[in-house]
Amino acid sequence: MKCYRWIPAIIAAAMLSACGPSLTPDTELTQESDTDQAVETTIIPNMQINDKFYRTLIPYKESASRGLVVSNIYTKYDMKEVETGLMRISQKHFDTDNYYFQEGQYLDETTLKYWLARPNQTEDKGPEYQGLNPSSVDEATGEEMDPTVRATEAPIYLAHIIEQNYLTKTEDNKVKLAGVSIGLALNSVYYYQKEQYGEFFEQKIPEKELEKEGKKIAQEVVNRLRARPELADVPIVVALFKQAERNAIVPGTYTDYNFVDKGKTALEKWEAIDEKYVTFPMSSPEDVYRELNKNFQNFKQDVDKYFSNFTSVFATGFYQNKEIKKLDIEIPIQFYGTAEITGFTQYLTGLMLNHLPLDLYISVSITSVNGPEVLIIKEPNEDEPFVHIYE
Repeated sequence: MKCYRWIPAIIAAAMLSACGPSLTPDTELTQESDTDQAVETTIIPNMQINDKFYRTLIPYKESASRGLVVSNIYTKYDMKEVETGLMRISQKHFDTDNYYFQEGQYLDETTLKYWLARPNQTEDKGPEYQGLNPSSVDEATGEEMDPTVRATEAPIYLAHIIEQNYLTKTEDNKVKLAGVSIGLALNSVYYYQKEQYGEFFEQKIPEKELEKEGKKIAQEVVNRLRARPELADVPIVVALFKQAERNAIVPGTYTDYNFVDKGKTALEKWEAIDEKYVTFPMSSPEDVYRELNKNFQNFKQDVDKYFSNFTSVFATGFYQNKEIKKLDIEIPIQFYGTAEITGFTQYLTGLMLNHLPLDLYISVSITSVNGPEVLIIKEPNEDEPFVHIYE
């Protein structure tokens, strides 16, 4: 069944469901907890959006450390990317057809708080709870380092740990843990105060230093996971995520990952990840961005001709291995009439097809002070974008 590409808000949800594959009954299984041996009934949805997404077990279980991400990750962009990026990496070893997703259930909030601390802040706990960040105590004097010295010699490298669980279906109608992915969010900049309640200072952490310390921390995390009986024989993916600065308008990215097969502990060959988010338009683009930057500038100029009261038109491009994979465009507007928005949307859709690459995934979000107004999505090599006008 072919969907209409111009879809009014009232029937959008119905049309979306009609465009999907035919529904088949969900699968009901049992799941045994590795921590308390309790047996629960769980459901695997048979509906899968596409092969880029995992099916998620129902009822949905939140991460045992869910609340920490807000306080430990600097920007809303990184909060999303640290999770979705880890899912992309996980698909290299846990495919979406045979594995099901569940938020991490093994690293609880208390454990992570200890792991994210410094060793001298967790001295009263056992070795498995020692802080993974460097000590702030000067070895020569036994005293706390001066804040400025600490910023260069012992910054906080590890900001947060993301855990994801991947499960498979067994022959006896159960689901079991079949893989764990760990994302280590690392600070590219260390923020600190010289005095309590004083102003914040910042110290950039060199990339080579961050990579070295991140890989060292990764090995210790794998050691501690392997020491747990329930995780001793489960494949583990561990990846390093470089956080963006606090004022960044694009997310950071994963830089390296490693895979440890079941029963093994040593991290051997690391795989580099070439991913980057960039903003358009650019004033002085590198060669890899130059053509798309020119196309976007032409698009933006024609958008600006429609009305003069735009605050800005900008886009975020996602690159993998120096190839553009998707472009997300945001357009804030100051007019509110339904006819006006509809006319602008029609004009904008034509500009997309005229100026921007046809083989690219493109999303356009038009917003006003009232919230979302229009969503346009163009799939690669499609010349009929999906358009949704909110009512």
